[in-house]
Amino acid sequence: MDRVLNCCGYNKYDVNIVRGQGDCLYDDQDRKYIDFEAGVWSAALGHSHPQINLAIKRQIDQIMHLGYQYKSPVVEEAASIVLETVQISDGKCIFLSSGSESVEFGVQSIRRVTQQQLLLSLSGSYLAAYGSAGRRSLEEWYFFDWSRCRDCALDECSSNCCYFKEIPFEQIGGLVFEPGNTSGQVKLPPKKLVKNLESTVRQHDGLIMANEVTTGFGRTGSWFGYEHYGLQPDIIAMGKSMGNGYPVSAVAMKADIADRLESGGLRYAQSHQNDALGCAVTIEVIKAIKEEDLIVRSAEIGVKFKDKLEQLTKRHDCIKEVRGRGLMLAMEFKEDKHFSLSSIQRKLFKGGFLVGYNMIGNLLRFYPALIIKESSVGNMVERLDCILER
Repeated sequence: MDRVLNCCGYNKYDVNIVRGQGDCLYDDQDRKYIDFEAGVWSAALGHSHPQINLAIKRQIDQIMHLGYQYKSPVVEEAASIVLETVQISDGKCIFLSSGSESVEFGVQSIRRVTQQQLLLSLSGSYLAAYGSAGRRSLEEWYFFDWSRCRDCALDECSSNCCYFKEIPFEQIGGLVFEPGNTSGQVKLPPKKLVKNLESTVRQHDGLIMANEVTTGFGRTGSWFGYEHYGLQPDIIAMGKSMGNGYPVSAVAMKADIADRLESGGLRYAQSHQNDALGCAVTIEVIKAIKEEDLIVRSAEIGVKFKDKLEQLTKRHDCIKEVRGRGLMLAMEFKEDKHFSLSSIQRKLFKGGFLVGYNMIGNLLRFYPALIIKESSVGNMVERLDCILER
């Protein structure tokens, strides 16, 4: 990779990955690695899924890409299926190329509709790599520090709370909610807080947007992460798993939001907007998730996986806690200057397990494909147990 710009912020392994199959990756020496990152949390159906590959091959023999002025039945079908999946079948959606783009499009849609510059999100949320969502300017964003809410003893989140009163709701156009990924740290905000934020934002005529780029399409054991909070967002940004590794994203919105954007003269055009190939992939991903019952499987395997990780907390004092839902899990370690998180990750990799880590959060993370085998989970946990024991 000498001629490829290295700007991702992660060290690269001196290994050439040449193929993937299911929950496994293989290098040019045919060594196998169980992938507990699903690529970049995207290959929810596993690598080289035959149904998705067939859909791609079928579509490229018809048409991959077309201009803005033409209708396409595959794009219309994909829009209908996505809107049905997010339960706003009378709404509209747009297909884009990346999660960052879908989040930024949703953010700018809220500002255009509400005419409010300031948006609300929770501290630690990852929004996008660029644009307003990437800049996270305090002139455009109010980030509520919900770490103060974790030990709250109240059954309901009170609007009279001194922390809650700090939020300038009268200036806020909407809540942009990321349901628990928290930049890969898997911190799950309390439902009572989220519901109170939703209610108060709506009282001030604001909109609710869910950032489901990471948490969507079964990752949390539900179709979408917002379902764990009893929300029905006005706008939903999607990406990653909806393409199973193919670069496609989408923004879905309620009909009245779409009407106000269109009647207000919104102009947005990029080269790969509403591409037929990305839409064909999206259709097959949603079909495969349904046919293979992967939402239920994610929830069930996730419970077993989390339980195995929690058992390690009883054996190893260096572990602070295990948290997560579905197949979005993290194991956080206690602060220890003699402890090397990157060393543990590399030893797991050498043993054939590709596991993510977050140095800021001092944790290992596990975002495998929804088709991850129970035996793969068991073998990885056993290996981790041995490493920690040493």
